Amino acid sequence: MNLMCPARILLLPGDVQDPAVAERIAQVYAGPFEAAAGARLADHLGVRLTVVPELVRRPDDELQTIADSHRGETVVVLGLDLGLRLPAIVEHTGDGWSRVPSDNEVTLATYEQAADKFRESIPTEPNTDLIGQLAERIAPGARVLELGSGTGRDAVELERRGFVVRRTDATQAFIDMMRADGYAADRLDALHDDFGGPYDAVFADAVFLHFDRAQLADVLRKAARASKVLAFSTKEGKCEEWSNRHLDLPRHFVLWQEDPLRELLTSTGWAIQDLRRVQLKGGGWFSVLAARA
Repeated sequence: MNLMCPARILLLPGDVQDPAVAERIAQVYAGPFEAAAGARLADHLGVRLTVVPELVRRPDDELQTIADSHRGETVVVLGLDLGLRLPAIVEHTGDGWSRVPSDNEVTLATYEQAADKFRESIPTEPNTDLIGQLAERIAPGARVLELGSGTGRDAVELERRGFVVRRTDATQAFIDMMRADGYAADRLDALHDDFGGPYDAVFADAVFLHFDRAQLADVLRKAARASKVLAFSTKEGKCEEWSNRHLDLPRHFVLWQEDPLRELLTSTGWAIQDLRRVQLKGGGWFSVLAARA
C-alpha cells in the first residue's frame, strides 16, 4: 500500500548561495558532489547531513526511502533535479512525486483567475506618493523597469511624468489586460527571470509583499544588478498571512517591520534614501526609495 504524502521534500539546487530556508527542516540530504554545500546548509539549519551515494542514479527510490523516514516532516534534498524548476517542494501522491505549488504560485493563480475583479477592487488613482519619491531622484527620460505592473495604472502616471516605462508582470491575465488597453507589456517573473537592463530605476508598487523573505532578498539583489535606483511599497506588519479579501480566492502576504526591512536592503546592496510610513484604510505601508550602495 502506498502512503499518501509521507513527507514534504524541498529540492534545492546544489549551488544555492543564500542558505535561508523558510521551512522547518528535519534533515539535509545531498549527493556526493553536493556534500560540501549540504554541510554548510545543515550547519546553518542546525540539523544532520546525510550523503546519499545513489541519489542521482536511483532518485525515485532514494526519495521514497527518505520520505518514509520523515513522515510528517520536511527535509531538504540538495542537488537533485527531477525536471522541475528548482527550488521545488514535492510530495508523494501514491502514483509518483508531485510538485507542491509555492505560496507565490498560488497567489499568481489567483490573479490569473481574478484579474478583472482585482481591477474593480483597487483605487483607479496611481500611487502618486511613491511615484513622487522616484521623481525626486531621476529625471524625465529615465528608463524604468516596473515589476508587477498589474492593471498598468502606475505606468500611465510614470509616463505622464516623462519616464520611459517597461511594463512587466508574472500574470498573463494582466499582460493581456495592458495590451488590450493599447500598451506594450512583457511577461516577467521577478523570482525566476532575468531583469535585463540596465535601467535608471526599478519600480514595484505592492509587489514585494507577495515574496517570502528569502525570495525578496534574491529579487533585491537582481534589482541591484539591473539599476542604481529602486522605488517600492510593501505592507507593514509582524507576520505572514493568507487572505481571500476582495478576490474571494487566496493570496499570500508577507508583512515587514522597519528594522528588518532596513537590514535586508543593506545586506542586498541598497542604501535607503527615503523611507516613509503611509497609513491607508487597509493598514500601514512602507514607501521606500533606495540607491545602490
